[in-house]
Amino acid sequence: MSATQSFQGIGASPGVAVGRAFVLDNRRVRTPKVKLQETEVEAEGLRFKTSVELSSRQLEDLKEKLKRDADADPGNTQDHSLILDAHKLMLQDPMFIVEVNRLIREEAINAEWAVRRVARRIKHQFDNLEDEYFRERRADVDFVADRVVRNLLGHAMDEEVELPQDSVVVAHDVSPADAAMLVRAGKVAAFVTDMGGQTSHTAIVARAREVPAVVGAGKISESIRTGDLVAVDGNQGLVLVNPSDSQLALFRETMRRHLASEQSALKTAELRAVSLDGHQIHLNGNMEFPEEIPSLLAHGAEGIGLYRTEFLFLNRAEAPTEEEHYKAYREVLEAMGGRPVTIRTLDLGGDKVPGKKPDKEANPAMGLRAIRYCLHHREMFRVQLRAMLRASQHGNLRVMFPLISGPSELREARSELEHCRSELGRAGVPVGRRFPVGIMVETPSAAMIADRLAQEADFFSIGTNDLIQYSLAIDRQNRDVAYLYRPLHLAVLRSLQNIVRAAKNAGIPVAMCGEMAGDPTYTLVLLALGFEELSMTAGQIAAVKGIVRRTSRTEAQALLERAMEFSTAEEIERFVRTEMEKRFSGSE
Repeated sequence: MSATQSFQGIGASPGVAVGRAFVLDNRRVRTPKVKLQETEVEAEGLRFKTSVELSSRQLEDLKEKLKRDADADPGNTQDHSLILDAHKLMLQDPMFIVEVNRLIREEAINAEWAVRRVARRIKHQFDNLEDEYFRERRADVDFVADRVVRNLLGHAMDEEVELPQDSVVVAHDVSPADAAMLVRAGKVAAFVTDMGGQTSHTAIVARAREVPAVVGAGKISESIRTGDLVAVDGNQGLVLVNPSDSQLALFRETMRRHLASEQSALKTAELRAVSLDGHQIHLNGNMEFPEEIPSLLAHGAEGIGLYRTEFLFLNRAEAPTEEEHYKAYREVLEAMGGRPVTIRTLDLGGDKVPGKKPDKEANPAMGLRAIRYCLHHREMFRVQLRAMLRASQHGNLRVMFPLISGPSELREARSELEHCRSELGRAGVPVGRRFPVGIMVETPSAAMIADRLAQEADFFSIGTNDLIQYSLAIDRQNRDVAYLYRPLHLAVLRSLQNIVRAAKNAGIPVAMCGEMAGDPTYTLVLLALGFEELSMTAGQIAAVKGIVRRTSRTEAQALLERAMEFSTAEEIERFVRTEMEKRFSGSE
C-alpha cells in the first residue's frame, strides 16, 4: 500500500466520506498561439463565431437534459439552469465577443489565443473585489473560455462519465456543467478540488446535495490517481490519500457519528427551538439558489431569513429583466409553501452590476453599493421592486434593504416601493397584499440610531459579517488583520444589545442572518440577547436548535452577564467557549 498523504484545504460542505478516487482530467487544454496571414483573418473570425454558437447550443442541450432528468425523477431537485443560463449570457457579452474579434483582426492571431487573452482581462476585473462570492466568479470566465477553446480544437464536451458507486471526484476544478452531470447518478461520495472557496460552484452544489467537499487544496489532483482510497472530512477541510488502517477506522467512526447526528437532526426537524423556560427562536435558512430549499426544509428551516438576489446579476452583459426577477422570486415563494421568505434587494456595487459602466472607487466596500447604488440607479431598482410586488401574491414575502445607514435611505427606498405599487395598480397588474419591509442593520450608524430606525422599519435583520468588520475597522479578507475579527468583542455585544432593545421597545421582530447566527458557540449569547429569529445554512440548524432546547433563557442571560464583565474579546471568547464545552460537550 502506498504511503499515506495528507492535504489541507477548505471545508466547503460538511460531512465525512471514504471512497475510491475518480480523477477528472479537466485541466485547461494547451492553447496554441498562431500568427495569421492577412488572408486567414476573416475565416478565423467565422471559426470563432461557429465555436461560440456551438458552445451556446451545448449549454442549452445540457439544460434540457437536466430538465428531463428532473421531470422523470421528482426526487431530483437539482436545477442548474440559472448557472448554465449565466454562462450562455457570458458567451453573448459584447466585452467578450467584440474584444476577441478585435484581437483576431488587429493582431492577426488565432481565435484560441484571442479567447484566452480576453478571458484573462475580464478575470482581472474580479481580482480586487472584497466579497468572496464575487471573486469566485472568476472561475466562470475560465469555464466559458475553456468551452470555446475546446470546441475550436474539436475536443468532445459534456461527455457522460460512468462513475463507480461512492466515488470521490478529484479535479483541478469542477465546472457547473460537470457538477450537474456528475451528481445526476447519485454516485458521488465527495468532491475534492485544487481550486475554489466556500462560494465556488462545487461548494454550492455539494452543500445543496449534502455531499462532503474540500476545495482549495492546492495541487492535490496531481498527487491522487484514480482508484486511490481517499478519506474526506468536509468539516475540517482534511483529505487523506491511502489512509492507514487506524486512520481509516477513525474516519469510519466519524462517518458513523456524523450519520447518527444527521439522522437525529432530521428527526428533530419538526421540533421548534424553544428554551426550557419557553422562549422560542425561529430558525430560518440563508439561500442563493432554489436547489438549496429541499435541504433547508428537510433540516427544519421555518422560512428563508435571507434570500440573496445577487446571483441574478452575475456573469451577464445586461441586468436581469423584470420577468427574470419575477420568475426567480415566484419559484422560491411557491417552493416554501406559505413559509416566510425574506428577499434582500440588490447588494452589489457599481463595479459588479452588468450593463453599467463600472466606477473606479478607492474603497468600494464603503462606496456606492447596496441601497446607495440602487437609489442612484432608480430604474434598475424599480425593475427589482416591481418583480417583488408581482411575486408577492405567490407566497409569504418580506423585503429587506441592505446597508441602511439612516432614516433618509429607508424613506427613499420605501417611497420607491410605493411608487412601483401605484404604477402596477394603474396598469392593472395584480400584486399581493402589503408585506413587511425591513432593513439589514450592518453599519455602526444604524446600530447607534436603531431606536429611530425601529420607528420606520417593520423588522430588523442584523448582518453581523459587515457590522463586525465595520465596527472593529478591520478587513477580514486581509490576512494581516483577520485575527481581529471577533464576534464576541465587547463593542459588538453592546451594539447587539442596543439593536435588540430598540426593536423590542418598538414592538418589531429582530433577526440575525450573518455567520454568527449559525455558529453554535454563540447560540446562548444570542438567546440571552433576545433574538426572535436566526438564519443559517441547513447543516447548522440542528446544532443550534439542540442547544436552545436544552437550556433556559435565564441561564443564558446569566452567562452573558458574566461574559460582559470581561474587557477583552479574547477573555470573553475563552469564557464562553469553556462554558459551552462544560454544558454541551459530547451531546448529539
